[in-house]
Amino acid sequence: MSRGRKVLIALVAVFVLLIAAVVAAGAWFRPMLMTGTGYAAHNACAIHFLTGRDDPESDLPPNPLVPLLRTEIDDSEGRVRSSVLGVAFAQEAWASEYGCAVGDGRAEGSEYSSLVRPAEDRPEGIGLPQATDVPAEVGAALDRAADVEGTRALVAVHRGEILDEWYADGFGPDTRQLGWSMAKSVAATLVGRAQQEFPDADLDPAGTALRSEWTDERAQISLDDLLRMTSGLEWDEDYDLGTPITEMLFAEPDMAAFAAAQPLAHDPGTFRQYSSGTTNIVCDLLHERTGLGPEMADELLFAPLGMTSAVLEADASGRSVCSSYLWATPRDWARFGQFALDDGEVDGRRLLPAGWMDYATTVVPAGGEPEPYGAQWWVNDPGDGSPLRLPGIPADAYWAAGHDGQYIVVVPSAELVVVRTGFTPGGTIYGLGIEKLVGDLARAVG
Repeated sequence: MSRGRKVLIALVAVFVLLIAAVVAAGAWFRPMLMTGTGYAAHNACAIHFLTGRDDPESDLPPNPLVPLLRTEIDDSEGRVRSSVLGVAFAQEAWASEYGCAVGDGRAEGSEYSSLVRPAEDRPEGIGLPQATDVPAEVGAALDRAADVEGTRALVAVHRGEILDEWYADGFGPDTRQLGWSMAKSVAATLVGRAQQEFPDADLDPAGTALRSEWTDERAQISLDDLLRMTSGLEWDEDYDLGTPITEMLFAEPDMAAFAAAQPLAHDPGTFRQYSSGTTNIVCDLLHERTGLGPEMADELLFAPLGMTSAVLEADASGRSVCSSYLWATPRDWARFGQFALDDGEVDGRRLLPAGWMDYATTVVPAGGEPEPYGAQWWVNDPGDGSPLRLPGIPADAYWAAGHDGQYIVVVPSAELVVVRTGFTPGGTIYGLGIEKLVGDLARAVG
């Protein structure tokens, strides 16, 4: 064999190996890259069609993939396409009356609808009038909190009246903002509302055998276990590309089914593992037991509270994404906090079962994550004599918390509700000045 032929064969072999390596690398990285483009598509779709903003890139987290993403918006079809460099790993999101869903096409039965619209006035609900006698310390407290990087809105409510509010440039009282995991506290409240409105729906927190495919040890998981994050299902809540949480939110058409398919890692009720997946299983159960579709949150909660801006998005299967995808104005988030503070009553009408908020904010001992947690609400007082989580605010405080710095803090003893929304990647309740803000406000109105 001639030397030239040997060189040619060697070059062909190298080329084949390179192609094989590229294919293998693509297969290896595909789930992560599809997660990234799904995130970008959903983010751009929701910001464009739900808020009317034109800066979706401002809500993308710091990640090496971000500079490689390309996004196209089709206003005529309500479609957004994101890809890597415009050619690979494309994902699409479709806008409908229930937000944006990632999928290969529009969800069956959904229609394109731009949700950029002014919040309409409703005669019913929680009014939140402006307070007329406001201590000077309130404005100073909000000004200090506004200096925290990424803060977009602050609202302070005392005895059902707005004391003061603050908005960053480009945001205002009518701008919907994503609450991320603050939606989990709404999900727990929806369980209470469903109990109240559908007494025969078999929604006892102690109930088990929740899904037909759970024919193994998972049949012992109770609704209470799901609400308290003690289901025992294997999960990873880290927001890295390719983890269960990001795969579920940005690559799975049926999020609850994906979460329910996870294996058991611990005996139910024994180990607390924060999981967005279990919250979506809860809302899937609510859909099944009540017979309500994606309009469930509107009918059970948003309409009676007057939360006219609220949009709880559905996934491609038409099921509500109760873990993460609730958009509302800061004032409507405050209305929800006021509803919790009022123990589930609006204008003297009881909308939650008596004692529901006590149940939701009571810590039940379990192994695993140590932070005091109730039923989809974070709690200041562990209830076992150990130190308060935030010693600078009243012991009876509890809160809804979301990714990137979203908070609704409820302080019953001070008759106070405080809302903070923003985009602060990596921000925690300890680093965002929440404790000082709430403590200062509680003292100002005390």
